[in-house]
Amino acid sequence: MAKTKPGKKDLDTYTIKGTNKLVRHRVCVSYIVKIFDFSSFYSFLAAGDCVLMRPADSDKPPYVARVEKLEADHRNNVKVRVRWYYRPEESIGGRRQFHGVKELFLSDHYDMQSAHTIEGKCIVHSFKNYTKLDNVGTEDYFCRFEYKAATGGFTPDRVAVYCKCEMPYNPDDLMVQCEGCKDWFHPSCMGMTIEEAKKLDQFLCSDCSSDDDAKGSLNSFPISPSTEAKMEAKRRKQR
Repeated sequence: MAKTKPGKKDLDTYTIKGTNKLVRHRVCVSYIVKIFDFSSFYSFLAAGDCVLMRPADSDKPPYVARVEKLEADHRNNVKVRVRWYYRPEESIGGRRQFHGVKELFLSDHYDMQSAHTIEGKCIVHSFKNYTKLDNVGTEDYFCRFEYKAATGGFTPDRVAVYCKCEMPYNPDDLMVQCEGCKDWFHPSCMGMTIEEAKKLDQFLCSDCSSDDDAKGSLNSFPISPSTEAKMEAKRRKQR
């Protein structure tokens, strides 16, 4: 009699070596698989979580992916279906001035990977939530674009731009707000250093200042404010 080939089973969770934080409570006990030794701390992994995955080249930073599905075969070899995040430098257009250091693009590139290549968990915030963080940790990233790997296209394909340079907002860069037009500007585009900008009590851009006070010390805090203030106060130029 022919033997039935063992099938695969979907997993609700997977346990990886990581922190001592229990991130998810949706646990199917019979399917939990532990890797490494039991004396280590573990964190539970489930579909929807974001992970760091070990690259083949140890000199490169870990890849970032979102877990779509977990499955194990009859030998408890666990694989994960992932949706890759791309770093700006990995995209067709490359890294540009407005891209943040921790910025990622959610791609349409899916893959199956061994769960043993997972190094740990991370958090990919929305752009809005990222700008609200008081402190950005090594595990924090943000995403504001979806990316088509084959064509290099982005969604959305137009975003608000600011300053004389008309560039999208980079959360890593300090900006100052004009008291007149309420637009936001990079100190370097206004001929100032960051140190000079931090000492300003008020700021008027060249379009709003008169000939008499254009050279005066007219320059406003807040600097690089919360997203709500930023999106309401800045002019909606599109690029």
